[in-house]
Amino acid sequence: MPFIKTKIINFFKLIFPSTYSELAVFLFFITCYGILGSYIAFHYRIIFDSRIPWDAYFSFDNKSILMTGGSFERHPLSYYFFNWIREFALFISDGKTDVTFRLTLAWLSNLMISLTMVQVFKYLKNIIRLPQRVSVLIILFFGIFSTNIILSFTPENFTYTLFLLTLYNYYAAIKLRKEEKTPATALSLAAITIGGLTITNFVKVFIPVLFEKGLFKNWKRSGNAVIRVFIATVCYVLLYLNRIDFKYENIFSKTNQQYEKFSNVQTMPTWDMIMSFFFGGNILFPGFIMTDKHNMKGFAYKGLYMDLYSSAFSYLFIVILLILISWSYLKNFKNKWVQVIMISFFMDIIIHCIMRFGLHTSYIYGGHFVFIYPLMMGWLFYAYKTSPKIMSLLTLTISLLFIYLFFNNGFRMSEFFWFMETYYQ
Repeated sequence: MPFIKTKIINFFKLIFPSTYSELAVFLFFITCYGILGSYIAFHYRIIFDSRIPWDAYFSFDNKSILMTGGSFERHPLSYYFFNWIREFALFISDGKTDVTFRLTLAWLSNLMISLTMVQVFKYLKNIIRLPQRVSVLIILFFGIFSTNIILSFTPENFTYTLFLLTLYNYYAAIKLRKEEKTPATALSLAAITIGGLTITNFVKVFIPVLFEKGLFKNWKRSGNAVIRVFIATVCYVLLYLNRIDFKYENIFSKTNQQYEKFSNVQTMPTWDMIMSFFFGGNILFPGFIMTDKHNMKGFAYKGLYMDLYSSAFSYLFIVILLILISWSYLKNFKNKWVQVIMISFFMDIIIHCIMRFGLHTSYIYGGHFVFIYPLMMGWLFYAYKTSPKIMSLLTLTISLLFIYLFFNNGFRMSEFFWFMETYYQ
């Protein structure tokens, strides 16, 4: 019993705030995001409208995800997860998809993104061990990324994936710091939850295993790692096949259809989509484009998409940010924690920028990788912890980026509110 009690306590300490500073971060963000999400849920129907299955804003599929979990080839096990989310929200709203239903969904999203902030703050504080003032600056900067703002009230796969990925990265970092192996149960749970919500994230679960101490110097350690990965993979595959009644041929046909549909958009220059959408749109809002949509059942509505950047300052912002991330990677190249983060990021770059899957709307995929920016900034500060001048330069740079991001994203959110006021009351 003491062992089980200790495990439960450690589990809750891992997920939730466990110090006063972590609690302060959590309360700050859950209040800010909560005010935003509550206002939207009370006054507009954009979070959930039973007539609108997809693309009301920024290509998120709120209704489709909530009702079906999304397509099985991309979101293998999210059907089960969102059944619980939907039924809980319906229980709170007494079976109605009204304002209470929307408010419940918004607050569940708010909770996930606020806990994401806590996980990133814990990583900065406990793994990188930055001074608290630096950790606070980075987490405030991260908190106003466009991805976090939008996901804080959006009931979508990406909302929960972002939280699970940050949680797992922090957990894996702790294991690496203690030079411990990630247990098969933890690997299996991470594979089922993270890979179950979005299949492209499945492999990311096993990246930290590659950096376990002595893995390639001892055949017993290597064999143990293979067994743990095998157990997690088998659990995942069996649940996936059970989800589709073991009709595995459907996976390949549907996957090919999805790839053809989302990788052959030629309306914009590739380099600009990479800068404005993949690297930029999930951090710094660009301008917006409105489109006419319909639900294939006679109901017409307006959709909102992100446009390419039109300001040189926006491109400069992203270039500076990428320089900081690249600088951090080169400076910390031999750091195993940094390699775990960046290998995961490179996978998303390959999928979206090289293979071009969903590149024209790649800003929505920020939930898969946007957390690497604050972590890599943290490692850059760590690399120069004994150099006051460079520390001051980095602090000034991020402060200036923060100011520009704050005003830009604030202005764009005012445009988003105009859109809701006009079309979604």
